[in-house]
Amino acid sequence: MYIVDDRDRVLPLEDIPQSSVGAPLPWIVADEFTVVVAYYLQDTPPGWDGTTIRIVGPDTPGIPIGVVRFSHAYAHLAGPPNDEAFSGHPLASRGLRPYGAFLVASSSWIRALEQMNAVHPQHRASHFDTYQHFVLTFHDSSVECVAKQYDVRVLPGPMSAVVSAMVALLGSGAA
Repeated sequence: MYIVDDRDRVLPLEDIPQSSVGAPLPWIVADEFTVVVAYYLQDTPPGWDGTTIRIVGPDTPGIPIGVVRFSHAYAHLAGPPNDEAFSGHPLASRGLRPYGAFLVASSSWIRALEQMNAVHPQHRASHFDTYQHFVLTFHDSSVECVAKQYDVRVLPGPMSAVVSAMVALLGSGAA
């Protein structure tokens, strides 16, 4: 993880679709330059009154899937916190919250990565000006990525059928 200072600002990304608040079941595939995250979208059936539950898994059909591809990726993290421990995330006090997509402006993580790279004989601090820090927060986990850009698509489920499309998106965002 990284240490946040007073410069980090969390901004919501409105163009990334809302994940399921119950079971987004995110999947991640990555190569050296591209990170692809797929997750079930919030899809409340018409007329649902909240008294029943729907168990979903990788082969559950009929739930749309959001796919976010981070191109020119430099680093990524996946794991905690979940929604119940979210206040422990270093950016929680800056507006980061569960079940959302965010951009971290003036990111401490990017600045730390730049400092780590400063020992490279060909280091140029300006190279890091083109990167952005993105955060996707889910029910049981979070995904953070430092990349130059992202694109979004929505595909039909089930999740197990989307994996080949995710793999096809790799290698298309080389640095």
